[in-house]
Amino acid sequence: MMETMAEIVLTPVSYLVLGEVARRGSATPYDLKVSVAESVGNYWSFPHAQLYKEPPRLAEAGLLAEEREAGGRRRRIFRITDAGRRSLQDWLSSADSGRTELRDLGLLKLAFADLGRPGDVARLARAQAAAHRAHLEVYRTLAALPPDAMVWTLRRTLDLGLAYERLVAEFWERLAADPVVTRIPPPPAEPARPAGDTPGGSAGDAVASPGTQVVPDDVAAEGGGVG
Repeated sequence: MMETMAEIVLTPVSYLVLGEVARRGSATPYDLKVSVAESVGNYWSFPHAQLYKEPPRLAEAGLLAEEREAGGRRRRIFRITDAGRRSLQDWLSSADSGRTELRDLGLLKLAFADLGRPGDVARLARAQAAAHRAHLEVYRTLAALPPDAMVWTLRRTLDLGLAYERLVAEFWERLAADPVVTRIPPPPAEPARPAGDTPGGSAGDAVASPGTQVVPDDVAAEGGGVG
């Protein structure tokens, strides 16, 4: 069958979809959602709504073939085409993998924690340590599966996931145990004002203390006073 190709810009999610469909043989968008959540979704975060939008786009470009179930829910089923497999292989053989992306809300909060309240860092560290320990246990459960339950390449990514979660959990645990985290450094002092400078006034404005009478300049120039 002749493949029809259309111009299309491929993104990492495009290749993720091509790879998942190629590995499964065929897949619905829901199949992709479940599979990604159990595998690459642990280290490649993106809106899962894209798993419903991307397959039809790839099919329109000739990289996937689409068919509908004859009855029932008439789900859309996708299979990879020869053109899609070539695109996937070209991407896999590319040496440029780009810069590693890391979006960690805990680290973002830690970066600005000196502007927070006493005790915030300790609470953050304990919560982060617990979350990473929980994720580590999920990875350990996956690692305990029989060898044939997971392809070799996915198991290697799991090895890195185990090492990463263990390292990050230990980092937050050390931080939580550090007595320094119970004390937030005071905010920087406000810059000193020039002598005679007052909020809302110029440097030459006079400051009157309680019980002091201030003589206006025009009266003082005429030698007048206050009776």
